[in-house]
Amino acid sequence: MREIIFDTETTGLDPRAGDRLVEIGCIELVDRRETGRNFHAYFNPERDMPMEAEAVHGLSIQFLSDKPLFASRVDELLEFLGDAPMVAHNAAFDFGFVNAELVRAGRPALDMSRMCCTVQMARKLHPGAKHSLDALCTRYGIDRSHRVKHGALLDAELLAHLYIEMTGGRQIGLGLGAEAAPASRPVAASTAGVVSSRPYREPRPHAATAAELARHAEFVATLNQPLWHDSP
Repeated sequence: MREIIFDTETTGLDPRAGDRLVEIGCIELVDRRETGRNFHAYFNPERDMPMEAEAVHGLSIQFLSDKPLFASRVDELLEFLGDAPMVAHNAAFDFGFVNAELVRAGRPALDMSRMCCTVQMARKLHPGAKHSLDALCTRYGIDRSHRVKHGALLDAELLAHLYIEMTGGRQIGLGLGAEAAPASRPVAASTAGVVSSRPYREPRPHAATAAELARHAEFVATLNQPLWHDSP
């Protein structure tokens, strides 16, 4: 199964108020494993960058001024996304900005049925706990020491690790099913379990010899009122 883990950076919180997408990072998973393929792009927002937003992600309007417009890379993005489910942290926020840019570029919005939100997953798995990306990385032992500021590709990479852990971790794909059993270990039809392919060996004798029994009796005779003897 192919899935896309993604994150965005923006000029603010509300695309309906004129805020724009300035960065997107996407990571491809197949069967819950990273394939090494990703899509990453910065965009010129065609507007100013509020100080509050720049403090979060560090992207200045000077840095973004020579970056392409979203519309110029929309085809590459849509080709990478395909029809795969899309996973994001607080996914409604990211979907809202991507869809606003798609509509502005004259393209259909993404179907919201593709959306998977790891915040909602975390609320079900850990009710009452903190559900920020930082808090969940700490809970699952994911190293985020290199995360000084928010960045779409970096956060998507962290989220990919988190999503894998939240959906079964490294146990997924290890081939523990019955179909992975070696051919040399056929499954028995009865409840006896697995039939070994090793050659049959006669059981070794384990009964005590007459000499061993005699020595044992001599040893027991030296004991002072052993518990298994009847009381006098």
